[in-house]
Amino acid sequence: MFGGNDSPNLHARARAYPRIKSARGGAAYPENMAKVFKNRLVVPKAEAIDGWHSRGYFPHFDGESVTQHVSFHLADSMPQTVLNLWREELKHLEKNNADQEFRTRIQNYLDAGHGNCWLRDNRLAEIVQSALLHFDAAQYRMHAWCVMPNHVHALFTPNPGYVMSRIVGDWKSVTAHRCSKLLDCSGRFWHKEFFDRYIRNERHYHNALVYIENNPVKARLCIKPEDWLWSSAKLGTHAPPRATLSE
Repeated sequence: MFGGNDSPNLHARARAYPRIKSARGGAAYPENMAKVFKNRLVVPKAEAIDGWHSRGYFPHFDGESVTQHVSFHLADSMPQTVLNLWREELKHLEKNNADQEFRTRIQNYLDAGHGNCWLRDNRLAEIVQSALLHFDAAQYRMHAWCVMPNHVHALFTPNPGYVMSRIVGDWKSVTAHRCSKLLDCSGRFWHKEFFDRYIRNERHYHNALVYIENNPVKARLCIKPEDWLWSSAKLGTHAPPRATLSE
């Protein structure tokens, strides 16, 4: 058992993602997936004012055609009690500093491998990666991604008519359904919250891309980013030399 259900429309959304046969080596890529990811930078609209909302701690921008770095994690990988404790500890800090420290703690905690780490199973990691890439070009432009053992990163730009929160919600719903079926478990697979940052400029875009592809190396899961099977780095469109990261 995982917990509560991920979405009331979970089964309907799952049917929207046809199954994709694995390529040699286990990775699965849709035939219509765009071949170039990292050169499709879309800088956020400076004039955009609609789409801001808050989900408890951070403000989020959910406007159209705004490049986003999104991460979401398994339900058992980050206890709510830990998040609440950190929020209490950081509430005296200036907001930007608190946000940065909060994100850093989350990433370090996730990289330590807490929880069951279901996505170590290549079958489940393949399901997640296939979902991330299935609607590339049709609903969004995917620039970089990484499926870690207990969390996922994606750097993408929604196409006009699509918003970040719905895209991420669909990813979580369809993958929760398929992974839970494979594990023969019921209940919540993903944590209900996810974390996102809209990309401010080209430097921020570069830093986010490098951070995402370098995450398995940082977590000591592999030596080089391209060694990690479930990542955009594996496709051969590698990030520039690993510079100092500001994420």
